Amino acid sequence: MNPNLTDATPGALPLTPALAGGSPAPAEPGAATATRRQIRGSGLLLVGRLIAMVVNFVVQVLTVRYLSKSDYGAFAYALSIVALGETVVTMGLDRAVSRYIPIYQERDDYPRMFGTLLMVLGTILGLGVALIVGMVVLQDMVSETLISDRRAVELLVILIALSPVQALDNTLNGLFAVFSRPRAIFFRKYVLSPCLKILIVTLLILGDSGVIFLAWGYLGAGVLGVTIFSVVLWRVLREQGVLARFSRRTVRIPAREVLMFTVPLLATDLVYVIMNTVDAVLLERSGGTVDVAAFRAVQPTARLNQIVLQTFALLFTPAAARLFARNDREGINALYWQNAAWMAIISFPLFALTFSLAGPITVLLYGSRYQDSALIMAMLSLGYYFNAATGQNGLTLKVLGKLRYVVSVDIFAAVINLVVNLILIPRYGAVGAAVGTMGTMIVYNILKQAGLLFNTGIRVLDPRYLRMYLVIILGAVGLLVLEVLVNPPAVMGIVIAALMSLLVLRLNRTLLNLDTMFPELLRVPGVRWLFGA
Repeated sequence: MNPNLTDATPGALPLTPALAGGSPAPAEPGAATATRRQIRGSGLLLVGRLIAMVVNFVVQVLTVRYLSKSDYGAFAYALSIVALGETVVTMGLDRAVSRYIPIYQERDDYPRMFGTLLMVLGTILGLGVALIVGMVVLQDMVSETLISDRRAVELLVILIALSPVQALDNTLNGLFAVFSRPRAIFFRKYVLSPCLKILIVTLLILGDSGVIFLAWGYLGAGVLGVTIFSVVLWRVLREQGVLARFSRRTVRIPAREVLMFTVPLLATDLVYVIMNTVDAVLLERSGGTVDVAAFRAVQPTARLNQIVLQTFALLFTPAAARLFARNDREGINALYWQNAAWMAIISFPLFALTFSLAGPITVLLYGSRYQDSALIMAMLSLGYYFNAATGQNGLTLKVLGKLRYVVSVDIFAAVINLVVNLILIPRYGAVGAAVGTMGTMIVYNILKQAGLLFNTGIRVLDPRYLRMYLVIILGAVGLLVLEVLVNPPAVMGIVIAALMSLLVLRLNRTLLNLDTMFPELLRVPGVRWLFGA
């Protein structure tokens, strides 16, 4: 077997016999088709995500403005613990859906494919029930020892059930991505879920209700969404003939293979937990729920910089896994950098608003009482956009089986972030948490990008895309200088940011390959002019 095509780390899948010879297989014609299908499907999901972003953004702003700062801080704190609970109940097994199921299906190994699915769902349901029961039984002890705010504990008892619900939701999304149903994901995640949230917040305000009503509403919306999504998935599997391949007698649960891949990657979840939960815990202990609110109010807005990254990731992993199963490394490189270009360019308008114009945007959205959170938004935005603009480096390393390196980097980033938070949060509060998150995101992403050097076949920085990054840097810095020197009104700043975004798009238009990915858009006169087609 060619040593250049395998990895000694746990979870590296063996090559098929046809690819196990001494010379690498040539790139298949299907690689370009796979990239095009992935970009087009991701484009549909991105449109849906933009719609959902607007709705969720309205929900966020209305919630922050309606609730008192302490109530919103308690609600945000409870949601942070829910994220931790979601990590616990999945045990990292949700990754097996997007990586192993397409590979097993590609090899017609349906016994292991169904075994993987049953293993993931059984783990989530079992641990989810245990988590809910444990929280209800131990709530008094939690209130006395861990959480000083009683309202936060009350909210957590309700919202903790969202942990398994959201874990199931993510698993279902992965299954729809594997079985090529982006339209179903579009409806569930980007139409139904945002509409339910806006309905809940509307009822909250019109009924002059409190934060407890909001918590029950979020939980009900999550349960309803998963129920509808499960019914739709069952129909999809039946229509594609997948269910006909199921047999209880032949099901084989590949526990060893899956666990050797997913358990080491719990370190990735550790980074996520520390960066999204520990900061809230430390802020609540040192400054109360008001400090939590100062940080959490602007964090969702800053995290919008990752909306394209997260949307493209859903279909990227199955596409890369199929190319990996064919040993098409050049195809994976093309897929990687085409995704990176789309993510960097399309995310730039949000980065311009949340980083370069963070001051006026924060006051415009959340009012003068959150004015001090502008610096927090800017720092978080820089960290999140830096992660998005360099591409799906972490997912690619996992697909290629570079688990030892990924785990080492994950643990290093988690330790660094925890140490920085312990030093800065007690002294600088929410600003210290923002510094820790921004710095960790940048260092973490640089280390993951460097991992592409280790025999992956992917260029760390493709020269064709260097000009794109220079244009983006100059555009963002130019807007920041304009904001500092001129301090234009918020509306004028938004217009200038929009013009700068169009300039960035036009200067990098050839990298998007719009004529290949979305030729139908070129029929629109304005689009043809913008892309010089």
